[in-house]
Parts: sequence; structure tokens; C-alpha cells
Amino acid sequence: MSLKRVLFLCTHNSCRSQMAEGLVNHDLGVRMKAFSAGTEATRVNPLAIKVMAELGIDLSTHRSKSLDEFAAQPFDYVITLCGDANEKCPLFFGGVKRLHMGFADPSRLPGSEAEVLPAYRRVRDEIRRAMGEFFAQELP
Repeated sequence: MSLKRVLFLCTHNSCRSQMAEGLVNHDLGVRMKAFSAGTEATRVNPLAIKVMAELGIDLSTHRSKSLDEFAAQPFDYVITLCGDANEKCPLFFGGVKRLHMGFADPSRLPGSEAEVLPAYRRVRDEIRRAMGEFFAQELP
């Protein structure tokens, strides 16, 4: 059985899309292969790396990638995680299921690391729950 392929998109590919990629590869890796990209590549957010490490998921070797890197690749699912990426996402052809699942951006919150880490954890857990529920219905 071939693995289903999913591409997660956010504006900067620094936080939410990186977490979604890590979570799906960790939780559903026997049936899916996840990738992530941004409409503008930047860097992987250190606090996203930190909260994912709390679950035993290592994003420290991940890099922020541009959508252009995946333009010619086939995907079963393309999921945007922020409104900006949803608006800028190009069309994908060939039976791709494209959908938007919006999540708050914890990187926009002011405050110290200790003050914002709970928001990163909440968004991480929301992404995990949403992807688990969605793919439980989609995958045989």
C-alpha cells in the first residue's frame, strides 16, 4: 500500500505547518507522509521546536521551505492552516483534496517565552486533535 501524501501550508512555514508535518508523520506515519511549506519561507520557530520536543517529536533538523519546492509533486491532500496561505494557495490538479483548517498563530503573541509557551502547546494540541479526527474519517 502506498502512503498518502499531504502538504501543509502556512505563510512562513515556521510554526503551525511544521507542527502539522511533525505530528502527522509521528502519529500517522505508517499510512501517510506529510510535508510542509510556506508562501514565504523563513525559519522554523524555536518555540515550535520546543513544544514538539515535549512530545518526543524532533523538528530541530527541519527547515522552512517554499511552496515552489513542491510545485511538481503529487499530493493527495493540500491543507492550508492560515488565512493568508489559503488565499495564496495555487491550484493543485489530479484529484487533490484541498481544504482549509485555520489555527491561531502563537508566534504573533507578545510576552516572554514562559508567557507564550502555553499558547504554542494549545495550538499544537488543537492541530493534533483536528488532524487525527480528519484523517480517521479519510483513511481506511
